[in-house]
Order: sequence, then C-alpha cells, then structure tokens
Amino acid sequence: MDNFSQELTSIWSFRDRGDWNNHKGDYPGNCSPRVIRNLLLKYTKENDTVLDQFLGSGTTAIEVLLLNRKIIGIDINKKALDISNCRIKDLNGNKILKVGNAEKLEISNETVNFICTHPPYLDIIKYSKDIEGDLSLLNKVDFYTAIKNVANECYRVLKFKSKCAIIIGDVRKKGYIEPLGFNVMNIFLSTGFLLKEIIIKEQHNCKSTDKWKEIAKQKNFLLIQHEYIFVFEKNYFK
Repeated sequence: MDNFSQELTSIWSFRDRGDWNNHKGDYPGNCSPRVIRNLLLKYTKENDTVLDQFLGSGTTAIEVLLLNRKIIGIDINKKALDISNCRIKDLNGNKILKVGNAEKLEISNETVNFICTHPPYLDIIKYSKDIEGDLSLLNKVDFYTAIKNVANECYRVLKFKSKCAIIIGDVRKKGYIEPLGFNVMNIFLSTGFLLKEIIIKEQHNCKSTDKWKEIAKQKNFLLIQHEYIFVFEKNYFK
C-alpha cells in the first residue's frame, strides 16, 4: 500500500485510517489497519501464529494473512465472524476463524507467538443484545472480572518471551473519567506480564465527534481523543 511507514516513537497518529485490500471502517469501534500492521511488523515474523480473540470485522486477520502469518481469529458474535470470513475469503494462508469465548480459549498452552486484540470499552458500544459472554453487556465489576480471565488466558496460550498487544481506551461516565486503559493494564501486570511499551494513539475520524463537541462545551469537559496500545511480554513461567 502507498504511504505506509513503520512508527518509531510512542505516539501514533493516523489521519488516514487505511483502506487497502478489504479493510473498511464500517464496523463499530474497529481499529486502523495501520496500527495492526505496525505491531505485526515489529513483533512477529513470517509463519508466526497470531491470535485475536476479539476479532470483530477481521482487521487483524486481513493484516496477518497479507504479511504471511497464521491467524487464529475468535469472536463471541457469529455475525462478526461472518463479516470477517467474507473479508478474508480471497486471501491465502493458514486461517482459523471460529466462535469462541475470550475468557476460556480452546487453544493449547504456549502455542501462540503474538496476541493483537481490541476488547470492548466497557459498554460504550454494545456488540450484541443478549449473547452470553459478550463483555460489552457487562457492568463494570463483571467487566473487570472478565478481563482478568482474558489476561490469564492470554498468558497461558502465549509462548515464552512472546508479546501481547492490547488496544484500549478510557471512557467517561457521569462526567468523570473511568481509567479503563490503566485498569486493564494493571490487570494484565497482575497476571504476570511485563510491560514492554505504552503507545498513545490519537483518534481521528470518529463518527460521533461532532455530537460530543457540543456536549463537551455545554458541560465543560475535554473530549477523549486518545487510546492506549499496551504491549506486554510473557517473560517467565508461573
């Protein structure tokens, strides 16, 4: 693709989210393929196995296959898997896409080279109406409990010294910041991971920005315009 370059600092900002191959920005909360490509090029090599257990519309799967890696893509929502399968159907490579629960992965211990995933931001976007195991339907306490389970599963399936990248942002509740990013970071650290990088990603092209600008002016708060990419490393065995 044109005008792609690897990032060299801890601040990432992509005004052009990237629309090569079958990438589209039409799925709620989906991530820029520029983010995924940067992470894959930095932390993986050809034929590595990459896991995304919150696959959504398949951004990670597309990039993994384009870069000649192997993808295990999991989502609790079959509709998301249908979209992902459609978008990768013309791509060759080793691909396993299946419905599953990120809290209890059906994957053997220490078989994954890299995890790259983008979990829900609490209930800001609800990805289903009633699917059991959908984290976006949980209250705050249950959400953090589920994330602890997700972190334990990430640790279990990763190979020694392999990396896990989590893309997450903060949310505002009743006028106050819920530091979702740092709370998730601390949960992963408590699981045994070491923190390799904290990357700040500037948000662009959010469909709801104009609406929230007016609300922010009226209620005197700042718009959240950043997300975090935490890169963890499994550096010792429990």
